[in-house]
Amino acid sequence: MVRGLSKAVRAAAKAAHGGEQKEERTWRDETALGPRSFPYHVKEACWAKAEPVKGRDPTRWRRDALGNIVFRKLVGCQGCLCHDYDHIVPYSKGGESTLDNCQLLQATANRAKGNHSNLSKTTLVQRSAYCVLSARDMDLVELAAYGDVVHKEKGNGLGCRIQ
Repeated sequence: MVRGLSKAVRAAAKAAHGGEQKEERTWRDETALGPRSFPYHVKEACWAKAEPVKGRDPTRWRRDALGNIVFRKLVGCQGCLCHDYDHIVPYSKGGESTLDNCQLLQATANRAKGNHSNLSKTTLVQRSAYCVLSARDMDLVELAAYGDVVHKEKGNGLGCRIQ
């Protein structure tokens, strides 16, 4: 099919009828609710309001709304440490892209949730990617992503750098 053909056909039909035809809209007018994705400052605030992982750098590790551990640099992928910024009330159901409607959610659980807002927490936990990490595993992930490991104990940042 030739690109733009349907638009040309609609324009020709409009000209042939001599009047204005109402264009049927099948997509959402994004000016009503704002953008579908969260702005950067909302994502930053959403990350900050999520529960920190005990003993880990809170700028790198958090727990999502279901208690799953997620890693800052893994966003939008499908692994067990990956996360998305989820609309609590789905965008398709009128949810806005604001901090009040944002939660950190493991990517697998977010895909399972889809555009539903009535799924129970138990159902979403069952659909989450199961992931058990030792402290050493978390160190290796952090080392690979940042080049160092930062542990938080009693408010003091203790870390190491492998050279």
